[in-house]
Amino acid sequence: MTEIDGHYNMPDKTGYVCRLLRKAVSAHGARLVVVADAAALEALDLALWKLAPSEFIAHCRSDDAPFIVERSPVVLADSAADALPDRPILVNLGAGLPARFERFERLIDIVGSDDADRQAGRARWRHYKDRGYAIRTHAYGGSAGA
Repeated sequence: MTEIDGHYNMPDKTGYVCRLLRKAVSAHGARLVVVADAAALEALDLALWKLAPSEFIAHCRSDDAPFIVERSPVVLADSAADALPDRPILVNLGAGLPARFERFERLIDIVGSDDADRQAGRARWRHYKDRGYAIRTHAYGGSAGA
């Protein structure tokens, strides 16, 4: 069964996910897919490119050439994408329920601090709980935990 971690009250979801990805890839060698709407993916892509050279995280878009997607530890994919690359970890930055999340070993669901994002997050978490998933929660505390 997919392990679910809910990270909530994030005042800067993009910055938080950059730190989370850096830790996951650098310290643990993780391979992840990040799903969100096009605007959030663009913001995340830009933020990842602005990291210091020593903190750079190799990443690509899911519609890049297959050999690039295969070799990249982090793949950014539109929430509406029909197919997602095969990775152990899915990070959801989007408002909606990630499609076929149950095929991943782990789902990290990120919820911001604004009311609309909280409401969407609560709806997703109810969906997970109604299907028997346990959610480990992580309140914003200023650092990324993965």
